[in-house]
Amino acid sequence: MTERVTIVGGGLAGSEAAWQLARRGIGVDLHEMRPVKRTPVHQTDRLAELVCSNSLRGNALDQAAGLLKEEMRRMDSLIVRVADAVRVPAGSALAVDRTLFAERVTEAVAALPEVSIHRGEVAGLPAAGVAIVATGPLTSEALAAEIAAFVGRAHLYFYDAVSPVVEADTIDFSKTFKASRYGRGGDDYVNCPLAEEEYRAFYAALTAAECAVLHAFEHEFFFEGCLPAEVIASRGPETLRFGPMKPVGLVDPRTGARPFAVVQLRQDDLAASHYSMVGFQTQLKWGEQKRVFRMIPGLEGAEFVRYGMIHRNTYVNAPSTLEPTFETRRRPGLFFAGQMSGVEGYVESAASGLLAGIGAAFRARGAEPVPFPEDTALGALGRYIARSDPKRYQPTNIAFGLLPELSHRVRDKGRKRLALSARALDSLERFRAALEDGGPVTSGGATLAPALPAPSRGGGRG
Repeated sequence: MTERVTIVGGGLAGSEAAWQLARRGIGVDLHEMRPVKRTPVHQTDRLAELVCSNSLRGNALDQAAGLLKEEMRRMDSLIVRVADAVRVPAGSALAVDRTLFAERVTEAVAALPEVSIHRGEVAGLPAAGVAIVATGPLTSEALAAEIAAFVGRAHLYFYDAVSPVVEADTIDFSKTFKASRYGRGGDDYVNCPLAEEEYRAFYAALTAAECAVLHAFEHEFFFEGCLPAEVIASRGPETLRFGPMKPVGLVDPRTGARPFAVVQLRQDDLAASHYSMVGFQTQLKWGEQKRVFRMIPGLEGAEFVRYGMIHRNTYVNAPSTLEPTFETRRRPGLFFAGQMSGVEGYVESAASGLLAGIGAAFRARGAEPVPFPEDTALGALGRYIARSDPKRYQPTNIAFGLLPELSHRVRDKGRKRLALSARALDSLERFRAALEDGGPVTSGGATLAPALPAPSRGGGRG
C-alpha cells in the first residue's frame, strides 16, 4: 500500500484527481511542466487553464452534460464547484470567467496540505507506485512516445481548434441584439444578424481565406464536435446556417423577423470586457481572421484579444487500453485521465479525473478500484471508453445514448431525458453513500470492495 500518488499534468483532469485524492487523505505529487516548458496554446502557468471555449456546455438535467455536472457536484467536484462560483451569463449553459476559473482552481489545489506541486517536464511514465497520467492533448513529445510504446500502438489523434475572442468596447452593439435561441437563458448572447447577401459574401470570403500550415502533420482529421468554421463551410453553402450560424429560435427585435443567419458572441469574463465567437473555431491565418470576421455586422472594427488557432489533440485507444475506472489493463495502479484517456470535452475530462482519482485512492489503500454504476453518467462514460469497439473508436462527449434504456417506455424526449437523469441521480446517491459512509461498495447489486475512509467535508478552498 502507498499513501502518495503521482499525477502528471495539471489541467482539468489532473487538478480534479488531486482534489479527490486529497479529500480522502491520500498524498499527491502533482507535476505540471508549465512554465518551465510551454505549449503552443496555453498563455499562463495556472492549473486548469481553459484554452478553447469558456463554456462547460448545458447545465439542465434534460441535457447529458447537465446530468454529468450534477453528478460531479454530488461527488464534490472541484472543477464544477469553481465553475459555479465564477460563471458568466450563457443562457442554459455553464460558462466561466476563464481567468478567475484557473486562478481559483490553482489556489484551491495549492492550499491542500496533502498536495505538493512540482514544476517541470516529466519525460516518461512514472516507474512505480500509483500514478495518473493526465497530460492532455498537448503531451510533450518524449512522454507521448513512451505512452505509445506502453499501449503498443501508435497514438490516435485529431485536430482541435480555438475560437477568437474580441474586446467588448470594439463591438458595434447598435448592429446586434441580445437573445438566446428559443429564449432559453434570456438575453445572455450577443447576436450579429446577417442578411442573405451579407451571408453569401461572408461565406465566399471564409471559404477562400488562407489557412495556417499544419507543420509536421500528415493529414487533417478533426473531431466532429469541434470543427473549424471553414471546414464546416467547405461542406456546402448552407452548412453554417445549420451549424454555428443557425438563426432558429431568434427574432431580431428591430425587424420583428428571423435573420437569415447569425453569429453569436458569448461573454468571456465577469467584467464583460471580452466576448468569444461561439462555434467559430478556426485555423485561418491571423490576418485572414481579422479580414473575414470583420465582415460580420457589429464586428467591423473588432479588435481581437486572442485569435483562433489549431493544435493536435492526442489520445489513446481507450477500449484496448483502459478499464471503466480509467486504470490501464497492463499495469494496475497506472491510470490515464483527461483527453489523453479518450474522452472529449471540458466536463468529460474533469469527470475522468474524478473517476481516476477515486480509483487511485482505492489502489493507494490496497483495494481494487470500483466502477461507477452504468446507469449514471459517470459510469456510462467509463463504460464507453472501456467497452467500445477499438477498431472504430473515437472520443465522445457525454450523451444520453450512452446510458442503458429505461425499464419502461417514455415517448416524450424531454420527459425521457429527465427520467434518465432521475434514475442516474438516485443510483449515484446509493453508490456514493456506500463509497463515502463506511459501508461496503456495490455496483449492480454486487459487493465489490470495502469503502474508503469518508472524505473530509468541504475541505480546501473553491
